[in-house]
Amino acid sequence: MAHVRDRLWLFSVEAGTDDTRFGVPISRITPVEAAWYLNVSRVAMIVCEKGPWPPLDMYLRAMRPLEEVVWSIVDSGGQTGWAQGREVEMLCELAGRFPNLTGVYMDDFFRDAASPDAVGVHGTDALREIRKKLALPDRKLDLWAVLYTHQLDLPVRDHLALCDVVSFWTWRARDLEHLEESLQRLEELTPKTRRSLGLYMWDYGDKRQMPLDLMKHQCEVGLKWLKAGRVESLMFLGSYLCDLDLEAVEWTREWIRQVGDLPLADREF
Repeated sequence: MAHVRDRLWLFSVEAGTDDTRFGVPISRITPVEAAWYLNVSRVAMIVCEKGPWPPLDMYLRAMRPLEEVVWSIVDSGGQTGWAQGREVEMLCELAGRFPNLTGVYMDDFFRDAASPDAVGVHGTDALREIRKKLALPDRKLDLWAVLYTHQLDLPVRDHLALCDVVSFWTWRARDLEHLEESLQRLEELTPKTRRSLGLYMWDYGDKRQMPLDLMKHQCEVGLKWLKAGRVESLMFLGSYLCDLDLEAVEWTREWIRQVGDLPLADREF
């Protein structure tokens, strides 16, 4: 039987990352250290200005104790090219040596665009080609894409239909009161795509610490949806907040300790 802990992920970036644009101080914690701190064993590794850069073997060796890792092919800010266009091929080769590498992640994937096919960093034809490459001889890697609640009105349906998992985020904490409505709209857009609810531990939209009442609200709602099968997983953002002694992070750590071993009904996702 699955447990809540089996469906928890941590959105991670390179150690030493700061995000002063949003008021986040510099951090020194590594993704693996942050995962152990929260007691989460699944990590999404997102490339940003500080990397990580190839070769990636040293990072993936450090991540061997984790149950699952997904790695970005569209990076923070919707950037691409950390392997000069060979990101998918490189990660597929690494997945042959690191079985816990189970997917690729497209962060900040959607944008306002004049044509429906340009709404994503990659068009639908390109996504079909990526999906073909993700079919390994012994298994298939998942294709993840980020969607924000404020992007629900964009023409994203065809793109999402080509993804295995949509990672769904509410940019401004004050908009979390509309979470139920937002999920209903997402469900209409993604009848066959698995859904992962993103849970910020910092309010990036208003550049402040996440209010504790809103942190509690999104975790409680997420747990309810996880039990009901409306979402497959919960993803916390992010690793570089875990050594900053933030109230929302410390509350979340205790919450995971309390709910992590609760059983979940077996479901086909």
